[in-house]
Amino acid sequence: MASAFDLSGKIALVTGANTGLGQGLAVGLAEAGADIVAAGRSTPSDTEKAVKALGRKFAFVPADFSKPSMAGEVALKAEAPFGPIDILINNAGTIKRNDALEFTEPDWDEVMDVNLKSVFFLSQAVARSMVSSGNGGKIINIASMLSFQGGIRVASYTASKSGIAGLTKLMANEWAKHGINVNAIAPGYFATNNTDALRADEKRNAEILGRIPAGRWGRPSDLAGAAVFLSSTASDYVHGTVLAVDGGWLAR
Repeated sequence: MASAFDLSGKIALVTGANTGLGQGLAVGLAEAGADIVAAGRSTPSDTEKAVKALGRKFAFVPADFSKPSMAGEVALKAEAPFGPIDILINNAGTIKRNDALEFTEPDWDEVMDVNLKSVFFLSQAVARSMVSSGNGGKIINIASMLSFQGGIRVASYTASKSGIAGLTKLMANEWAKHGINVNAIAPGYFATNNTDALRADEKRNAEILGRIPAGRWGRPSDLAGAAVFLSSTASDYVHGTVLAVDGGWLAR
């Protein structure tokens, strides 16, 4: 059964792989045998070192996901270093915070462009290549706890991540017949640089941990395991699911 999780010979495109969860996802896939193409604004030097230390190949494609019209070009450039993409992980994202009564249209549009519109058009471009090759592939979107909950002061983020949940199902419905599995992972509270302030706040940290049945913050390796599963042949009959990796947060 272990061979079902082996990603040797696979090419994975991971967006937003510079730090945090994106870096953990890229390194996790590399540990399972995949070569990595990272796409984003910043050169992911640390991720590159970690991937190459595992004996896997690595390439970087500069990409600004606030410009969804560039998605097709990004997909083409991602195939140039090592060949067609077998696995796409749509991890790049952004967030804007403000009261709903004060939320601005520019902040709405920026988040929706990065978190939802670019995800769709990059997935479309990669899926077209997968269909053309006849080999199928795996597409994994990064959802959120706010794909299930409303949150506060993050109107566009909540809308975008709720949209990701629906879009994942839509793409799964249409592309399963082509041998493409489309699923999503919804991370809970993870220990990354983005949550440093929350974890440093003794009161808020205690409140968060008090709701997590597992009793701890997530580690990037917790997310990587789910990604390897959804990227491998072990998940060939899994389509359109949103897998919560949250230590039990939603169950509470």
